[in-house]
Amino acid sequence: ATCGHGCKYGECMGPNKCKCFPGFTGKTCNQDLNECGLKPRPCEHRCMNTHGSYKCYCLNGYMLMPDGTCASSRTCAMANCQYGCEEVKGQVQCLCPSGGLQLGPNGRTCIDIDECSTGKAVCSYNRRCVNTFGSYYCKCQLGYELKYASGHYNCVDVNECVTNTHRCNLHAECLNTEGSFQCKCKQGYRGSGFDCA
Repeated sequence: ATCGHGCKYGECMGPNKCKCFPGFTGKTCNQDLNECGLKPRPCEHRCMNTHGSYKCYCLNGYMLMPDGTCASSRTCAMANCQYGCEEVKGQVQCLCPSGGLQLGPNGRTCIDIDECSTGKAVCSYNRRCVNTFGSYYCKCQLGYELKYASGHYNCVDVNECVTNTHRCNLHAECLNTEGSFQCKCKQGYRGSGFDCA
């Protein structure tokens, strides 16, 4: 089976037929499935969509049960948590719906962890980290673009000289480099390559 466009988050099952991993959709399985928009809704109270999955959390005064339902809790109501809570050995603890969030100093609200600046993010070579609320994703470095080749997606160098996105002078030639480009004044001209006289 060969899938010309590839199956980003799935596997190729037949000629250009992808079987997506749970939490993903689309012809090439490249789109995140928003489980929170499904009918019936997967969460009883509130739902937060995440990359390839989702998280349930409860309204204040309720606690999240292991099966994803919300049960009334007087002690949780008193805790005034932003995203619901759990009771462990009689102790009330506020919850955050994602590993990319942490409890704030007040112990009730959740604040974002910037995985990009704390070094928790893992992005492969020539990809840069972009922080999001509760998570992060890896984007191609400037001068590179995402292309599908030989069975997987990769960040490949953009040839600015071919795509005409360089700013070289009319009297200069463009030289493509890995992730960038250079401008060199033509014979008989002098300058930076951006300005030639």
